[in-house]
Amino acid sequence: MPGSQDYAPDPRNENALLYLNGEMVPRSEAKVSVFDAGFGMGDGVWEGVRLHKGKFLFLDAHLDRLFAGAKAIMLDIGPREGIVAALKKTTQTNKMETGVHIRLMITRGPKKTINQDPRNALGKPTMVVLADYKEPSPAIVTMGLKLVTSRIRTTPPNMFDMRINSHSRLNFILAMIEVIDTGADEALMLDPNGHVASCNATNFFWVVNGEVHTSTGAFCFNGITRDNVIALCRENNIPIKLADFPPADVTKADEAFVTGTFGGLTPVREIDGRVLPAALPGPMTKRLRELYAKLKDDDAQ
Repeated sequence: MPGSQDYAPDPRNENALLYLNGEMVPRSEAKVSVFDAGFGMGDGVWEGVRLHKGKFLFLDAHLDRLFAGAKAIMLDIGPREGIVAALKKTTQTNKMETGVHIRLMITRGPKKTINQDPRNALGKPTMVVLADYKEPSPAIVTMGLKLVTSRIRTTPPNMFDMRINSHSRLNFILAMIEVIDTGADEALMLDPNGHVASCNATNFFWVVNGEVHTSTGAFCFNGITRDNVIALCRENNIPIKLADFPPADVTKADEAFVTGTFGGLTPVREIDGRVLPAALPGPMTKRLRELYAKLKDDDAQ
């Protein structure tokens, strides 16, 4: 069953080089130290970026998020120009133009020994840029996702700030593990107060009587695509409400979708055993997918 992260394989990726600390290397030679803070502690930040028609989509927003996360964990990742140069070097070396998903990863780098103290880092971050020809599986648009609510909650900023794109993802992986045996494609997660928050890898929207519903954003991922969808609703007079919704509100949904940099807007077919009534993609999902496709094209101009 295709999930929100599922993609169509592309043979061009086998020979694509990746960026590792300034060098372009084959995938089989891409290695980091076992003393790297990212390997030992999940100590680092990352971004997912799309290359569309020769342009890194919504790059300023992605860089703002990256640098905010790096600042929060006291990690010096150098100037923005250096990050952009690494992205360009990766795609230009591989002669990539469009349909490319990029994973930019920066860790605290090698340490004297593996422990939590950031002062043991040797002062040289590890930077990797992995670019793949990667498009969402076409089947997902009409097949949709199955979501099941997990008992594992999202976390507030004073516990573990979800707005930081941290390499530490274990709590979200645990949420997914809890629902895998049900055949779920993703786990739907509630916030500490029991309100609907997000999925384990994407942000969650649903539609009730023509109105788009989503969380306030206080306990979900700081999603670039999420922000774009909210803005599209407001700019196009599409009713939208951000609130602390109880799970019972989701049971009224006519349609639903999740958002993320890779998949854009991905339809949902079933939530906690209830098949949603709208044929996929639902009319609101279809309209927003079309608006988002235009937004991407406009940003690539």
